[in-house]
Amino acid sequence: MKKSIIATCAVLSLAACANETTETTDNNNAKEAVETVYNGFATGDIPMAISTMAEDVEWREAEGNPYADNNPYVGTDAIITGLFARLGGEWDSFAAVPSEFVVDGDRVVVFGRYTGTYLGTGEALDAPFAHAWTVKDGKIVSYQQYTDTAEHVAVMSAD
Repeated sequence: MKKSIIATCAVLSLAACANETTETTDNNNAKEAVETVYNGFATGDIPMAISTMAEDVEWREAEGNPYADNNPYVGTDAIITGLFARLGGEWDSFAAVPSEFVVDGDRVVVFGRYTGTYLGTGEALDAPFAHAWTVKDGKIVSYQQYTDTAEHVAVMSAD
């Protein structure tokens, strides 16, 4: 009986370790998928930026953000033409620079700052952001932006 209990405990311990390893691997895969987006965006490599997104990814800009007019952007084509192309054409040196990644399974929250100069007004943006990402099977399936939209609007509509 004692040996049976010890064997059961050993099996349960090994199973717990296996699950822990899987979760860590999943965490790393989710983080890597999200990091790929920021790396691609930073280098202007849009194919890289979308390479880890699911074909039917849902992208939502923060409510009140001028680019939320097409929410939700569904699919990589909608994100490229409806958002990335607009950012590239309307901003000088627009950047989304992450400073911290918080990973929990398939969820990744990223904190960072937006910077750039809006061409229409010549005003500079420097605003914090939080991005919430969901990753399934190594592919990004959703994105939600949180930022100071009042700052974005002020920079884009300054007189």
